[in-house]
Amino acid sequence: MTTEISTQRAATGLALQSFDDAMRFASLVSKSDFAPKDFKGKPESCLLAIQHGSEVGLSPMQSLQSIAVINGRPTIWGDAALALVQSSPVCEYVREYMEGEGDNLTAVCEAKRRGYPAPTTVRFSVVDAKRAGLAGKAGPWSQYPARMLALRARGFALRNAFADALRGLITAEEAQDYPTPEPAREPVVVRPKFDAAPQVTPTADEAHMQQRRLAVSKVSDVGKLEQMQATVEERLRSGFYTPAQADDLLGLINGRLDWLTGDNGQEFTHEAAEHEVQA
Repeated sequence: MTTEISTQRAATGLALQSFDDAMRFASLVSKSDFAPKDFKGKPESCLLAIQHGSEVGLSPMQSLQSIAVINGRPTIWGDAALALVQSSPVCEYVREYMEGEGDNLTAVCEAKRRGYPAPTTVRFSVVDAKRAGLAGKAGPWSQYPARMLALRARGFALRNAFADALRGLITAEEAQDYPTPEPAREPVVVRPKFDAAPQVTPTADEAHMQQRRLAVSKVSDVGKLEQMQATVEERLRSGFYTPAQADDLLGLINGRLDWLTGDNGQEFTHEAAEHEVQA
């Protein structure tokens, strides 16, 4: 026979019977002064907080005051977590006290679950706070260090002893101490100290260049080659050809001319089509 008692308990306050009821209520609250600042004007967030709170036994208004999303995770404020545990029938007692002074100050929380032989005891000291980088941190850790030590010990003890009552929720005070994830950064573009030389975009495409190379290879008349040479130089000056493209074609033309006017001293008279001459 077990001594375990169910942690299910009915939430008090306004009973919302349907999704429409809950949405209307959330919309109303989000426009009122009763909404915490993070829920102001956000009926969807109000609705989800109410739903999450109802799963641990909180009424709608208790949920809005006790549930918070911190660093993207739903949490519960420490006093509300203690209230939930103390109202649970499986809770025999929760005791909190301080030990030591100065750097030896330690917060102790004893959480006794009914039917268990010993309480769950958690200690959180100034040394622990320093190790976690919390001691002296701006905000409550500097203003109320003893209170923050007690809340950290409480959060660990209640979660260890009454995970079923809290259903995975951690205390908001603990979540606030977690590092905030940094947003993804845009890639860094390294620019030269001085403006780089402007890049010249070729006007003539590769298909055109292939046609001109083929045309040069077929011409066997020195006059036509010289005409093609003049055309290339003119198009270089106009910007139609880049220097590299012009050098490519002029090199082919000059090589063809050298071959045609070689040692045999004869010129080939093969006629090229008119469209092949226009380089």
